[in-house]
Amino acid sequence: MKSFSFPLITLFSFLLGCNVLPFQKKENNQDMLLAALGILASASDWVWDLPPGFPIPTVPADNPMTKAKVELGRHLFYEKKLSGNGTMACSSCHFQSLAFADGKDFPSGITSQPHPRNAQHLSNVAYMPRLTWSNPKMSSLEIQARAPMFGETPVELGLQNNNFLNELASNSIYPPMFERAFGGSGITEQNVRFALASFQRSMISGNSRYDQYTFRNNKSALTASEIRGLNLFNGENAECFHCHGGFNFTDTSFHGGAKEEFFYHSNGIHDDAYYAGVPSNKRGLFDLTGVASDTGKFRAPSLRNIGVTYPYMHDGIFMCADANNPDKAAGAGKTKADCARDALTQVVDHYRSGGQAHSAKDATLIRAFAITNSERDDMVNFLLALTDEEFLTNPKFASPF
Repeated sequence: MKSFSFPLITLFSFLLGCNVLPFQKKENNQDMLLAALGILASASDWVWDLPPGFPIPTVPADNPMTKAKVELGRHLFYEKKLSGNGTMACSSCHFQSLAFADGKDFPSGITSQPHPRNAQHLSNVAYMPRLTWSNPKMSSLEIQARAPMFGETPVELGLQNNNFLNELASNSIYPPMFERAFGGSGITEQNVRFALASFQRSMISGNSRYDQYTFRNNKSALTASEIRGLNLFNGENAECFHCHGGFNFTDTSFHGGAKEEFFYHSNGIHDDAYYAGVPSNKRGLFDLTGVASDTGKFRAPSLRNIGVTYPYMHDGIFMCADANNPDKAAGAGKTKADCARDALTQVVDHYRSGGQAHSAKDATLIRAFAITNSERDDMVNFLLALTDEEFLTNPKFASPF
């Protein structure tokens, strides 16, 4: 993709000099200037610096990527003025060190009301044609942003009124940033969402040891155990790749030139009795469709950076024991990898057992399979090799404050 290189002075000279007569009002020149800024803002200067093996993401035509939008979005992502009481930001539930997850089973917003599902990580979210665990209406980052910003059940950021726009306008850094990103359209609710979406699309993660082995021809990047685990993962015995395949390790993915695909699965983590007793906002795809066979169906998340995105599943049911949790007193001296290894061992054991009996479970995919404990450990080792340490510390995604 080429950068926008039309000379600024040429554009301004043309727009301000064309059809402007001496007796025309001064406001005409100002209108022309705003138009020029709008043209500059809509001209994409963004160049995708993608890892080997990664396709170009699909970007909405009405919100092209630009450097100015991404930088504005980074500020807004970490901005606590973007909450009803100034105590939280998007980053309050999405930590870079956790691949922009939060390590909790259920996050809570400014009112401390818990969310019914856990916060998914944002690695490579640019490739997702559907966002959230079980809402097919969330078809873009621009649309999805409305839920945490304005949602009332539960309240997350709590922006039910537009006072936050005045708060942003009163901060001297934002008016010029919005002008650079959006020209004369100013600080609007839509521009806030569009900037946040642009920043999130820039969160590309593709330098794990798996990537180095597979796409960068570094055959020493994986250990023998991890290679055995990779083969098991992609083999017809465990068949993990059916739901977690492709470069992004999920069957929900979309990019330029590819057919849009998104699926929801019941993976047998709970039985029918469980779903009969939970609130209506915890039943998966059923909450939107009302179709009984959609009960317990959720989107298969990307397994990228899974070594830091525990607890696992939509309700965080698989979590390490306190003795392996570095955030617990009992886990003093332990690391994130220790916690992830414990929790991932539980996950693989769940799948090899065939899971709970559940009427909506896809028995062709979720069925018992035979592997030894040693093979299970190989698979866990492979999954841990999907963590991109560079992504977790890249200053491009860090707080600007």
